[in-house]
Amino acid sequence: MFDMMTITKAGASLCAALLFLLLGGWAAETLYHVGGKHYAGHDKHEAVQGYRIAVETGDAPAEEVVQVAFADVYATADAGAGERQWRQCSACHKLEAGANGTGPYLHGVVNRPKGVADGYAYSETLATMGGDWSPENIANFIANSREYAPGTKMNYNFRGSVEDKANLIAYMATFN
Repeated sequence: MFDMMTITKAGASLCAALLFLLLGGWAAETLYHVGGKHYAGHDKHEAVQGYRIAVETGDAPAEEVVQVAFADVYATADAGAGERQWRQCSACHKLEAGANGTGPYLHGVVNRPKGVADGYAYSETLATMGGDWSPENIANFIANSREYAPGTKMNYNFRGSVEDKANLIAYMATFN
């Protein structure tokens, strides 16, 4: 059944397959490591891991970052652009008076006293906080609600820019 020619062909096929795999591995290695020798400087065995970036060393003064007051940004806010930001809030809040969702309704929230939305059970922190929801207070609250009012039920932090917050608050102010 098996003669010497069949065994020779099987051995040659095995050697050809091994040769094919070795050449394929070599070709793949060549594709991923293009360029010349990957050694740095004088030591032939030191491999280069990336590009060198020249960094200026010196005592150059850092650029001063100008902080703009929120009131100035809010004065130029665009309520139309704030409508796009409102979509994030609309999952929990409503802009209709008296229509509470997961969170209290926000109709008339700008400059409204804190913790007074009819029919909503506020956390103790917000119910006893006092003061009004000025645009600055709203901006601080939506930026980090847990820090502004520890124990609050709201666990969402607004990730937009200062301009986005101002636009959102200007949009909410149109419902006063």
